[in-house]
Amino acid sequence: MRQFIFSLPLVLILVACSESEPQSKPSTASSEVTVLSEAFVMPDLDRSRQVRLYLPPGYASSDKRYPVLYMHDGQNLFDHATAYAGEWGVDETLNELASAGLLELIVVGIDNGGEKRMTELNPVDHAKFGKAEGKAYVEFIANTVKPYIDQHYRTLADVEHTAIMGSSLGGLISHYAILQFPDVFGKAGIFSPSYWITGEQVRWFENHSAAKEARLYFYMGGKEGDSMVPDVERVYQAVLSKRHPAELTRYHLVADAEHNEAAWRNEFKTAVLWLFNSKP
Repeated sequence: MRQFIFSLPLVLILVACSESEPQSKPSTASSEVTVLSEAFVMPDLDRSRQVRLYLPPGYASSDKRYPVLYMHDGQNLFDHATAYAGEWGVDETLNELASAGLLELIVVGIDNGGEKRMTELNPVDHAKFGKAEGKAYVEFIANTVKPYIDQHYRTLADVEHTAIMGSSLGGLISHYAILQFPDVFGKAGIFSPSYWITGEQVRWFENHSAAKEARLYFYMGGKEGDSMVPDVERVYQAVLSKRHPAELTRYHLVADAEHNEAAWRNEFKTAVLWLFNSKP
């Protein structure tokens, strides 16, 4: 069951990323989303990665600086044409929140690496999937992508205004990132984290504490299967037992939700408002 839950989303992403013909589905990305033309080279991994950028609707007409959310699996965030199993609707949700005066936010989506996803988003070596590249991937975001974004766009670059978020392996690597780079990421959205892939090394997440000021949002669907719910609850309880402030830690279990983009899309608004401490 463990293998089924995560191999299916991986297959879906691989299919979407391997298409060589023009997309047959019309784009649903809003005008606030841009696919950056720069080739972001990933040091130590001998490859480059495409990055997608969402700017708030009022960005061009203001001189404001904005908080930034870094997200994984960029193909699935903004556009139905590039998301095989449905998109998160990040741009539509944030446009709605901006219009309501609740939150204005820059989002940086880093595309997944297709067949490299299982190693890039995993901080632990795995007998089947191969040598972990999670450390190098997170360093790429912190040391290559973030400095570029901060230099070229009006960001609030400090740790208090910088978050990281993802689902499945993206949830796992987001938790890892906030532990490895506490001076870079001050908030983490940890959706459906795939702790199962770490085996006994899940204890690393239980034994390492986030910065006391960090905001941690855990989410899980009750129908995701196998050890998914017990794993996240075990890690969540370990976080609390390490005396991470309860008011900065949230766990939301949606009993009838499954492991898919539709569930993560439904959760995104609640999570992002809480992470950036905006009034709902």
